[in-house]
Amino acid sequence: MPSLTTAHVLPILLLIGSNVFMTFAWYGHLSYKSTAIGLAILASWMIALPEYMLAVPANRIGSAVYSTAELKTMQEVITLLVFAGFSVFWLKESLTWNHAIGFALIAAGAFFIFHAKG
Repeated sequence: MPSLTTAHVLPILLLIGSNVFMTFAWYGHLSYKSTAIGLAILASWMIALPEYMLAVPANRIGSAVYSTAELKTMQEVITLLVFAGFSVFWLKESLTWNHAIGFALIAAGAFFIFHAKG
């Protein structure tokens, strides 16, 4: 079994942080619908800057050990996990069986990206 290195782990941690910021940038304003849209856009842009400061190094560092398809797949799976938690805890929305099945199908796709050696 190959050993885990900083290049294996750090991109995952950076992508988690990146996705937390981006989820708040995209959806956090939904809890403040009475706020002017221009202010919501400005706040979202300000939140998105730290997101890029995490995402760019995550992909740069990760490209040493992961393919771009693997990095993108990681990002998408992390996005779904972060979004699911955000939906439940910030927006107070429920996750349904339909969500679970859809997420499971995406996870199945991720399995093939990481395990299909062609």
